Amino acid sequence: MTVHKVLCVDDAASDLTMIQKVISSANLNVVSATSGKDAIRRAKTEKPDLIFLDILMPDMDGFAVMRELRKDPETRDIPVVFVSSKNQKSDQMWAKMLGGKGFLSKPVNPDEVLGEIKKF
Repeated sequence: MTVHKVLCVDDAASDLTMIQKVISSANLNVVSATSGKDAIRRAKTEKPDLIFLDILMPDMDGFAVMRELRKDPETRDIPVVFVSSKNQKSDQMWAKMLGGKGFLSKPVNPDEVLGEIKKF
């Protein structure tokens, strides 16, 4: 699979802008969402090749978003990389148990973001 479109989900504007810039610099199409509910809607309408998903969000956390994405045949196979300041071992294990394909700690390292994209 080749990645052409990436959905970035984060409620913090500075973190969202940072990851968007990194992805744009790789000449990829970037779409964004600032809440869990918006992320689910955008995943269905935009059909991204990859999602970078924050865990801590006010309306619906990233883990709940992941569960919803996996229930829907339209979104269940989209790879998700969790991005969070919540980087305890238990969070990383939970992300993997839910089907996450990667986990990046904030603040993100641009090389790590690009490395995750290259995996797909």
